[in-house]
Amino acid sequence: MLRKTARLFVVKTRWEAFMIIYALATGAVERGQIYMLQYPGLGGKLLFLACTGSVFMAGAKILDCLKHEKAAKAREGAFVLVEPGKA
Repeated sequence: MLRKTARLFVVKTRWEAFMIIYALATGAVERGQIYMLQYPGLGGKLLFLACTGSVFMAGAKILDCLKHEKAAKAREGAFVLVEPGKA
């Protein structure tokens, strides 16, 4: 049961990654708007940019990790171990 629950938190496809990035971006924009209200002027704008910029960095990292995992699985499948004398 625990293993099935843990699988829910594993990003397996690019589509899932984009959905997570969209959710992060929505929250970051909301937080940035609140910062702009609380800190009018340049300070609020800089905090807004920091919120949205972090989504770009996190999104790139998520997509990069998916690409590396796919390449690792491809390499793993390329190496087939054969028992001595069976080849």
